[in-house]
Amino acid sequence: MSEQQNTPAGYAFGIGVYLLWGLVPLYFKLLDHVGAVETVAHRILWSVGLLLALLLALGKLGDLRATVRNRRTLLALTASAALIAVNWLVYIWAVTNEHILAASLGYFLNPLLNVALGTVLLKERLRPATVVAIALAAIGVAILAWSALDTLWISGTLAVSFALYGYVRKVTDAGAIAGLAVETTLLSPLCIAYLVWLGLSGGLMFGTDTETDILLVTAALVTSVPLMLFAAAAKRLTLTTLGFIQYIAPSMVFVIGAFVFDEPLNSGQIACFLFIWAGLALFTIDNLRLARASRLRARIPA
Repeated sequence: MSEQQNTPAGYAFGIGVYLLWGLVPLYFKLLDHVGAVETVAHRILWSVGLLLALLLALGKLGDLRATVRNRRTLLALTASAALIAVNWLVYIWAVTNEHILAASLGYFLNPLLNVALGTVLLKERLRPATVVAIALAAIGVAILAWSALDTLWISGTLAVSFALYGYVRKVTDAGAIAGLAVETTLLSPLCIAYLVWLGLSGGLMFGTDTETDILLVTAALVTSVPLMLFAAAAKRLTLTTLGFIQYIAPSMVFVIGAFVFDEPLNSGQIACFLFIWAGLALFTIDNLRLARASRLRARIPA
């Protein structure tokens, strides 16, 4: 996939989804009294209903049937469903247990894995400025990882699971809504079983108060809308570009963790932030120059 295959719509979807994901910790912090597994179970189950209703309203149930009938696509979506479930579980646990900065490191690491997957598996070519930008970001991430070794398992799990999820969704022939509907439906039996067990054991939080119920139900929107945007962006951007845009979200999460929830902030984390944003600035400037040159070439008559 070449750099020219990035599209304006892809940039719009990508920037939009990462702005939304940057605000997600504020939402899930409101659910810190609910167990991480129960929260994930509700995210999945309510998303199934929302996505099926959306497919019905758009007249796209045929897309869902076609996706399910394709054995190769179904196997790929089974793998992506498992990956995103692990990602959600670890992320919510981290947010609700005051490890927001560790979660942000996971998504600082993730773009580097996206670049690696893009260059090795999809043969994406890197421009010289992109290589320098990656090096700057890698230095920043290394500094942050070294300063937070005790929670590195959180960051590593989030980074690997979401990078692989993005790759699988990129190469899988499934629409954004239909693909996500299949993923959540595949996970729903486990969710139902867990919630039934939780209810029988007296530990179910759903139904205890109206505010909690509303937050758990609306988790379907918080889950589904960004993932649909992400799937749409992944089809329209190289993994390298998608990775660098992704720095928007962890940077927002980093700021929220440090300055909204007063998690301890050390010099290593500040240095990481500066290196990563230097790389992001370089990558952005280079892509703007490339886009300007492409427009100029398009205006020159053959």
